Order: sequence, then C-alpha cells, then structure tokens
Amino acid sequence: MTHLSPKTDPKLKTDLELAFEDNRLAAQLYGEYDQNLALIEQRLGVEATPRGNHVLLRGTSTGVDQARRALESLYAALEEGRVLVIADVDAIIRVIEDEDNQLTLPTMEKKGKVRMAQIATRKATIVARTPAQDGYMRAMEKRELVFGAGPAGTGKTYLAVAHAATLLERGDINRIILSRPAVEAGERLGFLPGDMKEKVDPYLRPLYDALYDMMRPEHVERGIATGVIEVAPLAFMRGRTLSNAVVILDEAQNTTSMQMKMFLTRLGENSKMIVTGDPSQVDLPRGERSGLVEALDLLSGVEGVHISRFTDRDVVRHELVARIVRAYEAVGAQKNQKTQG
Repeated sequence: MTHLSPKTDPKLKTDLELAFEDNRLAAQLYGEYDQNLALIEQRLGVEATPRGNHVLLRGTSTGVDQARRALESLYAALEEGRVLVIADVDAIIRVIEDEDNQLTLPTMEKKGKVRMAQIATRKATIVARTPAQDGYMRAMEKRELVFGAGPAGTGKTYLAVAHAATLLERGDINRIILSRPAVEAGERLGFLPGDMKEKVDPYLRPLYDALYDMMRPEHVERGIATGVIEVAPLAFMRGRTLSNAVVILDEAQNTTSMQMKMFLTRLGENSKMIVTGDPSQVDLPRGERSGLVEALDLLSGVEGVHISRFTDRDVVRHELVARIVRAYEAVGAQKNQKTQG
C-alpha cells in the first residue's frame, strides 16, 4: 500500500490518493457496489473515488486523514484473511472518531492503524466493533472480575459467552456457568407453568443462543449433558465455590444486594466472573436497590476488578436501537432533574 502526495486546493480541501497492491483485496475493501466507501463518505464527510486499486480521497484534512486510517486498517484486516462486512467499516469509523476525541485506547497507535480486540472460537471469530467493546474484551483476558454495564444491544452478554467458549476450547478452564436472576418484568418462577427446567429456560434463552453461535451444536448439547456447561438461575449458586470456570451473571440489574454479594463470593481458584446488566432496566420491587448498581459503586477501583460502561454509541444491533436508547435516556434524565429540583 502506498500514499501519493496530497494536494491542497484554494478552498482548503485536501486530496490524497491511496494505492493498494492487491486488486482482489481492493475490491473487497470497497464493498459490493462500493458500499464501504459510501459509508466512509457519509460518516466522515469526504469523497472517496475508486480507480482500480487506487482511491482518491477529497475533503477536509481531518476527514481525509480519518478516511485514510479507516481504509488502511480495513485493508490490513483483509490481508490477515478476515471477511469484511459493513459493520466492520462502521466499527473502524467509530474507533477513529473516538480516538480523535481523545478517547484513545492503549492498544492503538495515535493516528495509526486500528487493531481491534478479537475473540476466536473454532466456529466463529468476533471482532470488537466499538472502543468500549475493545476495552471490555481485553479486560476479560486480564481480570478476574469484569462488569459490563449499559443498554441492550451493546454485546455485553454475547461477548462474555464468546470469551468463556474460547477459554473452554483452549483448556484454560473446565466449565462454563451461566446464570440469571429469575426476575423479569415483575414475573417470578413460581407463577409460571411447567417443571423447573421449563420455567428457567425462557429466562436463559439468550445465553443458549450465544453459546450456539460460538460452539458447534453437538458440543453445546454434550457440554450441557455432562455439566461442563451449566445454565442455572442465580438461586442455584448459593453455598457453592466455583473453581476452574468462567461464571457469567446476566441481567444482573435484577439482583438484590444480598444476591449480588452471594454471587461474587462464589469465586474460586482459576475462575473468572463476568457480570452484565443494564442499570436503567431494573425490574425489582419499587424501593429495592439493584445489586448491580450497588456493586458498581462499591467495587470501582478495587484491584482485580474492571468495570466497562457502555452507552448508546456502543449499540451494534441496529441504528434504530441506538436512537430508542437515547430517547429513553433523555426522558430518564429529565425525570432525574425534576426529582433533584
């Protein structure tokens, strides 16, 4: 890959021509019908004109520089054998924009190529799509207790299950334990029909779905049958010491203070805990403080604990989900102001 000398015209616009060595990879870089270039143009306010294996960038110096770094990073990913999708382009743009807003990550060289964290299992490779996801994924490798707090659609649970799956495949742990409090939108297990498994499964379905995305179905089913993968409500954790495992507590905003303390003190040798939840979506009875909210306050700064906080900017499901989250957060902020006033 080479850069041709930039030119600056009287309107303070900058021109920069990039040349990519591999024509086949250049075509993949541009995307079908040049959709990747179109997204870069839209988001960074530049013109990106492909000419064979060359791309002419035109715009403000800032926009052109950001587009250059995005294209170079994406091309490097293609050289490593990755398959590029439009979400990857969006992810790179987000990271570069945050980097220039001085939200730099220690894993990124200033103004250089962006290398996002990855989680690889035999079935799938997951690449971080936002700076918060990048920090979260790296923290799960290094820390014994990691909290992922933020709105729906940010990948908190999905990435936690992916991390657990890869550690199991590597032989770093002996089992995966997935749990949720059995409180959802005011309902409790005792009021639901069926035996315990039939009552519990609907609450744990998102965890099953993530497992099947990360591992072959037969491996998941064999793991559940042998106890290597355990999926259980939070109440089943009491009195246990959980060793040689990754233990994930999902929807943790619906734990009470006592439940959260009970769960966190189950941590055993060679184990990791990942706690995920959305503090703004508490379904506990009115007046009862969320165990997640309390833990985030109490454990901030404690050695060995990492807290990753996600916002609507980290929503990766659909752009509309991010707008929905922002709308609800705005209403919540107005209510808080009225309460404080």
